[in-house]
Amino acid sequence: MIYVDVTKTGRARHRSGLTRVTSRLLQEFGGKAAPVAWPFSNPAGRKDWLLTAELFSEDERPGFTAFLAGGRGHAAAIFHDAIPLKHPHITWPQSVARHPVYMKLLARFDRVWAVSAASRDELLGFWRWQGVDQHPPVEVLPLGADFDGAPRKTNAVGSNVRPHAVPVLLCVGIIEPRKNQLFLLEVCEQLWRSGCRFELHVVGRVNPHFGAPIVKRLKAAAKIHAGLRFHAAADDRMLAGLFARAHATVFPTLAEGCGLPLLESLWGGVPCVCSDLPVLRENADAGGCVPVAANDHGAWVAALRRVLTDDSLHAELVHQATMRPLPTWHDTAATLSRAFQ
Repeated sequence: MIYVDVTKTGRARHRSGLTRVTSRLLQEFGGKAAPVAWPFSNPAGRKDWLLTAELFSEDERPGFTAFLAGGRGHAAAIFHDAIPLKHPHITWPQSVARHPVYMKLLARFDRVWAVSAASRDELLGFWRWQGVDQHPPVEVLPLGADFDGAPRKTNAVGSNVRPHAVPVLLCVGIIEPRKNQLFLLEVCEQLWRSGCRFELHVVGRVNPHFGAPIVKRLKAAAKIHAGLRFHAAADDRMLAGLFARAHATVFPTLAEGCGLPLLESLWGGVPCVCSDLPVLRENADAGGCVPVAANDHGAWVAALRRVLTDDSLHAELVHQATMRPLPTWHDTAATLSRAFQ
């Protein structure tokens, strides 16, 4: 049996990358898995596995270190990123304090998977820095692009949009400095002032520590620019509808562990204009994406203008997005299931 840790994600009311990982894996595991929450009430046998994609510490889960050392079954973890260590000034203080402890605890697991090669290297580098000599192997686990389980888009994107409709740019992610929505707004404002016609839809829950000033700026800008829409919350059905309308997605993020919105955009046949980060290039370089130097205002203005106005470029990006191989959550679950046998 695979016991999937839902201590936090089971109570979450919002959709995030972390909750997506846990919920989709549970769906794809089917009868082979059961959700559990700390303190784990289901005693694992020697052949059973506990799988967690959550963040934790001994303070948050008293007795968890002893549980890992108890030898009852096996424990596996999915590691996302070291962002709280690399960008503490724009990360929740609680996360900054917890993350070093969390990353050291990962060394006590039997198996660890990282969501990208970049994240794997960060974890291994952290262990070397901390002098952790005994640790499990760390492999890369490709995450699924099919966020809601819907069939992949294989025909031309936007076929359900009226001809000559105003193109839609879609930005998905938590509202916080790391996701760089204010930079994107500045870029779009320059394009609007120059006469470029398009809508920008910004979708994401609001970071309670850092998000309020960003939301204030977005709402003020929406009173000036009729093409700006802010959606503080969106379920999968609404998000799927926005993907169906989108001309392209925009992902100006400053740091990621994997970058699920990029993969999910490609699954819908929607090109993605994204920051030129090594972690995003792991998925962007195979096609359907336009990587742009992070925080380079002029480069972003030029890239978005081309994607919005160059029909041949857009058609080629759509073709690449719909034809390239993409991982599914079924693939992700199958990889883990094989390792747990």
